[in-house]
Amino acid sequence: MTKSSKKVSFYTFFVLITLAIVLGYNYKNSSQNVTSNISSNKLIVAITQIAPHPSLDAIHQGIVDELESQKIQNLEIVFQNAQGNVSTAAQIAQKFVSLNPAVIVPITTPSSQSAYAVAKPRKIPIVFAAVSDPVAAKLIPRLDKAGEEITGVYDQAPFEEHAKLIYSLLKGKKESLTIGILYNPGEANSVSAIESITRALIPYNIRVIKAAASTTTGVTAATQALVGKVDGIYIPNDNTVISALDSVLKITHAEKIPVFSSDPESVERGCLATIAPDQYQIGRQAGRLVVSLLKNKEINSIIPEKASILTFVLNLKTARHLGITFPHTFIEKADKIIELDGTIITNSQKR
Repeated sequence: MTKSSKKVSFYTFFVLITLAIVLGYNYKNSSQNVTSNISSNKLIVAITQIAPHPSLDAIHQGIVDELESQKIQNLEIVFQNAQGNVSTAAQIAQKFVSLNPAVIVPITTPSSQSAYAVAKPRKIPIVFAAVSDPVAAKLIPRLDKAGEEITGVYDQAPFEEHAKLIYSLLKGKKESLTIGILYNPGEANSVSAIESITRALIPYNIRVIKAAASTTTGVTAATQALVGKVDGIYIPNDNTVISALDSVLKITHAEKIPVFSSDPESVERGCLATIAPDQYQIGRQAGRLVVSLLKNKEINSIIPEKASILTFVLNLKTARHLGITFPHTFIEKADKIIELDGTIITNSQKR
């Protein structure tokens, strides 16, 4: 090797080492951005959710609105989204614990399980939101009893109402109906929901076919597997499937398969209908529990609450595409209707 080439090699090595140090420094700082700009005298409420989709965003907004409406002194709200990744949810939980917050507010079952696993040993209170079955998720012992340093709002779906809705809209298709269910077997809330909706469908003689997808990328294949086998598709409060809802609707609209959701926002996006807890109001309800805690109420005395407000949502645009006509009584009772042009009409506007 010549003297000049040795100089080039040394220079290249020096540049690479310097670049690695700089990138390492920047990565370290970016990974710690949750803790930046937070004063030690702040009352910290740390909110996290498993994925970015409209239902969870509405819950998050409801929590924030409720907290801000209370004008609590020295309140600092921090928020992070796990972008659908359970490992990221666990990392967020660890970061939040390091803040020593007054309370952690995880939205959905996966985020609640991740947060509780690291917060419980530190005695940091948890107020969960939008956990469909907190008992099955091993967060609380019973629905009428707070767990150890944990309580919250559970949004158990009205499965009997869902079964009745599905039968009412599809009964004219054939004598024996089959419904496909899309779900992530790794979400405890979804596994529990499948058992409940299957039981609720038995009186209507509706058969169930399950299609599993462990990741959002697998949802398309799971949906395709149901084509030609089902008269409709049911989606529980499954974060994986809802995060990939556009992929589901692309296939089902092309095949003219009705999709029934367990959250109102999914109907606005193109599902046919639902009767479900109002997601924004779930946030407000959870926010009120957080306020009680911040006002020195003992968390173990705060009984978990069921989502208190249901909303009935119909999508006329989707119904027309599918060749389905909603009964007049449905139109009258609906709290929200997506019109043929995509505009949304609420109950108060109908009056």
